Amino acid sequence: MSVAFPTGYALNRTRQVYLATRLHIAKTHWSRFRGLMWTDAGSFVAGQGLWIVPSRGVHTFAMRFPIDVIYLDGGNTVIYAEENLKPWRVAPVRMSAASVLELPGSTLSSTRTAVGDEIEIAPQEAGRA
Repeated sequence: MSVAFPTGYALNRTRQVYLATRLHIAKTHWSRFRGLMWTDAGSFVAGQGLWIVPSRGVHTFAMRFPIDVIYLDGGNTVIYAEENLKPWRVAPVRMSAASVLELPGSTLSSTRTAVGDEIEIAPQEAGRA
């Protein structure tokens, strides 16, 4: 990814599998708006992810590849998931969502992540990226 966001990881605690070991965090207005727009598919590969905080829904406008989308409530429990959301689409808005994880396509199936799973998100401390 070309934009420098704070980083960390996302672990599916229910299934004991990492969703992202290089998790970028979008928590400013601009970083949430930009998201993965104009990112090349080759720079968003397995192990990477974007956590959008706060967020109740996402779009894939100006994107060049499909992504998996996980909606999390305030306790980081999966409340909705969509696999391989294609470019130039709008995902549903979930009013109970507090944040959204965007992951490379097919991450949901390869990790067996499902509604009800608990996700641990650990942002990396500033200056340690």
